[in-house]
Amino acid sequence: MPNMDLILWRHADAEDGIPDEERRLTGAGLQQAQRMAAWLKQRLPGDVVILVSPARRARETAQAFSGEFNASPEVGTGVTPQSILAAAKWPHGKGAVLVVGHQPTLGQAAALVLTGRPAEWSLRKGAVWWLASRGEGEVVVRAVVAPDLA
Repeated sequence: MPNMDLILWRHADAEDGIPDEERRLTGAGLQQAQRMAAWLKQRLPGDVVILVSPARRARETAQAFSGEFNASPEVGTGVTPQSILAAAKWPHGKGAVLVVGHQPTLGQAAALVLTGRPAEWSLRKGAVWWLASRGEGEVVVRAVVAPDLA
């Protein structure tokens, strides 16, 4: 099985409002996204695949990292953790995949990868969980970073 890195990035702090898909990042959220993007840029390979929820707040978070990404309904609001992992081709893909999405699904996906069950784990707004597949069945946690620590 090839080595693969899966980076789950929860969108940064967003405004309240309706419609949900059009909520924008707050000023604090923009700063969170920029800090985390700077941290990621120092560590991710240039050929990272970026999958982003079509929701505005997720797209704005991803834009702090790169203007080139795929808006993917498979990682949008209301999807299953299995949908996120399938879109990322986890664990059988190659290289690094960055998924910018939402709670509770990102937390459920992290739990599914690490325990085999989609438990209710929480990712802070703007935080990253970096998981890696290193051979048959071996998964390591490379990093869990909140934006205030990036």
